[in-house]
Amino acid sequence: MKLIVIIPARGGSKSLPKKNILPLKGRPLLCHSVDYSLKSKLVTTTIVSTDSQEIADIAKNCGASVPFIRPDEFAQDDTRDYPVIRHALDFFEARGQIFDLYILLRPTSPMRPSGLIEKAIEILKGNTNITSVRSMTRIKEHPYRAWKRHDDGSISGFIDNEIESYNIPRQELPNLYFQTGDIEAIRRETIINGSVSGDCVFPLIIKHDEMIDIDNESDFNRAEQSLFT
Repeated sequence: MKLIVIIPARGGSKSLPKKNILPLKGRPLLCHSVDYSLKSKLVTTTIVSTDSQEIADIAKNCGASVPFIRPDEFAQDDTRDYPVIRHALDFFEARGQIFDLYILLRPTSPMRPSGLIEKAIEILKGNTNITSVRSMTRIKEHPYRAWKRHDDGSISGFIDNEIESYNIPRQELPNLYFQTGDIEAIRRETIINGSVSGDCVFPLIIKHDEMIDIDNESDFNRAEQSLFT
């Protein structure tokens, strides 16, 4: 199974300017994800997809390849993952390079537990029906206990299809998870079919205290305090 790691690092962060290259523990943020990829013996290619020449230069210094500068149309505030990954796939396949698996490591999640790439590949190899694998963690605040407020000032339970869901005993609540930015592993066929997930997604469960998603200065400071401690 030939695989490629893509680290998406757009230059136009609004909530924390230049966050992908801010120094974290003495290294630009994105370099922690590059380091993580390069440590895996299963990875053949590690690239950074960016629209910024500054980020591209830093990524190269960290050991990643930057085979292209991402077009502006795929680097907007509302750009989703699919066009970014599909752009990379089309770039390589136009040059005769076919990868069976595309792994996404977001630079804003620098606290990954070890071995996630290997675990994701193991899951995919164990079942050919699986279209992708995503890192997940158990939610802390269950949506069944959430309320929504209406225009008239009143509130009602957030879950409409369950009578008084907010009164369900904790032991009877369904197990729910939210995705983290640690890793996504996507089969080539899934991307070709127009998706980054497909119709058979398997979770790679990580502990809540092992993840962080840096979006603002507070997140960054928390990562600075806890990374590798």
